[in-house]
Amino acid sequence: MRIGIACWPTYGGSGAVATELGVALADHGHEVHFVSYAPPFRLDAVRRDITFHPVSVSAYPLFRYPPYDLALASRLAEVAEEHRLDLFHVHYAIPHAAAAHLAREMLGDAAPALVVTLHGTDITVVGTDPAYRRTTQFVLDRADGVTSVSRWLAEETVKVFAPQAPIRVVPNFVDLDRFRPACPDGLHDRLAAPGESVLMHVSNFRPVKRIEDVVRVFALVAAVRPCRLVLVGDGPERPRAEEEARRLGVARGVTFLGERDEVESLLPGADVLLLPSESESFGLAALEAMACGVPVVGTRTGGLPELVEDGVSGHLCEVGDYRCMAAFVGGLLADPPRHRALREAARARASLFGRTEAVRRYEECYAEAMGKRRGS
Repeated sequence: MRIGIACWPTYGGSGAVATELGVALADHGHEVHFVSYAPPFRLDAVRRDITFHPVSVSAYPLFRYPPYDLALASRLAEVAEEHRLDLFHVHYAIPHAAAAHLAREMLGDAAPALVVTLHGTDITVVGTDPAYRRTTQFVLDRADGVTSVSRWLAEETVKVFAPQAPIRVVPNFVDLDRFRPACPDGLHDRLAAPGESVLMHVSNFRPVKRIEDVVRVFALVAAVRPCRLVLVGDGPERPRAEEEARRLGVARGVTFLGERDEVESLLPGADVLLLPSESESFGLAALEAMACGVPVVGTRTGGLPELVEDGVSGHLCEVGDYRCMAAFVGGLLADPPRHRALREAARARASLFGRTEAVRRYEECYAEAMGKRRGS
């Protein structure tokens, strides 16, 4: 198949999944075309069956807000026409599904099938905003296939929109050969001093990630045992995290690494991943950590309980209960045999979310969508 993928190219779960999927599809013999305003941050493959097509947005003086969705629609139509695409697979309903729908209107009978993958805030935040709700409803109803990354998100989408197409749940996935427990030589010494445990957090530092709670957990654990907090990522909440670390007197124990593409080379050095989010539609960072043999201590919210087995491969607390998280982390680090058991269980659980099965499910969805398109 010839597949066009539209996604956000920025640091975050949806862009990472879209990119990893595109590479996996190419490995399965498909021709993949990424369409976005910048190369996706994990698109490091240089190969003939993967092409990146940039979207140019004109800064016309009368445009208060440059219309990226219109420029994207035009580019999708051009790529589909030039490369005879069979299918658009877009990640996030707004603006990608809306742009793909407009592109299909331009192409008429030659238009590709359309599959929309929902990742979370495109439904729970953007989709329910009165400014976008009707458009979200429209593009979901016009899609040939809709997928979501968790059962929880599928149920939330049905509650709000009840789209005409049934929602196929395809969980996020991980490359188990790339994300594995093997810790590179010297990694722990680069992250922490001898004898210190490493608590890690990976995200785009948005308010929903509750970065201040990460710092609060660390402060409580650091009061009872030597440890260091390593924060991977960046975003609008970084200043609040820095201020909270100073307020609690633990700033010297916190390392900000910024945005990193090679998280698979950092995660094996962690003893625990902290994920105290307000909401997680799935939790890709959690899955990647677990694949590296790192237990996850997070919140009982969204799709995270579908991934983390409470008490087996990690631990889940209520949103905002950072004391619960700190108590578990402190006890776990003080019990090496239990810590080893959770590490092994985390890797075993992650092995159920390999990319081969995910690609197979997406290929099935594509075939159904293309059949529906031909039938219409």
